Amino acid sequence: MQKGDFVYISYVGRIKESGEIFDVTSEEIAKKEGVYNPQIKYGDVPVIVGAGFVIPGLDEALERMNVGEKKVVEIEPNKAFGERREDLIKLIPEVEFKKRNIDVKVGDFVSVNGVTGRVLSINSGRVKVDFNHPLAGKTLIYEVEIKKQITDIKEKIYAILKYFLNLDENTANVKIEGSTVEIEVRNLQIAPKAKESVIRTIFEWIKEINKVKFSETYEK
Repeated sequence: MQKGDFVYISYVGRIKESGEIFDVTSEEIAKKEGVYNPQIKYGDVPVIVGAGFVIPGLDEALERMNVGEKKVVEIEPNKAFGERREDLIKLIPEVEFKKRNIDVKVGDFVSVNGVTGRVLSINSGRVKVDFNHPLAGKTLIYEVEIKKQITDIKEKIYAILKYFLNLDENTANVKIEGSTVEIEVRNLQIAPKAKESVIRTIFEWIKEINKVKFSETYEK
């Protein structure tokens, strides 16, 4: 594959040390491995190769693969979620959480200044929060397959909508006229930042499009 190619991939992601699955695209495998979550929508994942849709190590592996190929990839922390950093473990006064009516407990995930961390301990009115990514410092094993490549412009736009907004043909309508694409979303309000991500990605990776129109339609 080459940078900028649109593909659908499937994968199983494991922590090398323990063999624990932390991410999987197949519902069948999730059930078989005992990690099924009914709140997750399983299925192949759309990716633009080299666009940062996946971690760097997996992105690099995709560039060395072909459609239909399966590969097992070992990814070191520096090309996954980074090394663990002690400076990302913070002590926060418990009163700061009480001001927001948050009753923190060890193991809870909390958000501070827009950054999410996990509570490690609570002692003497101080809360120790780890803001490292849960997989920081871990070597990962991916079993990945490139299922298909997308070349049609409309399919590429649907792939972007699926990645950022989890929308498909049932919840969005895509119409292309020349270099303009109109995206109609039904019965759903799109957050401005998410809309910006979709538009920016279309402009960067689909050179045939230079104008995007968004509309929202609601039915009783």
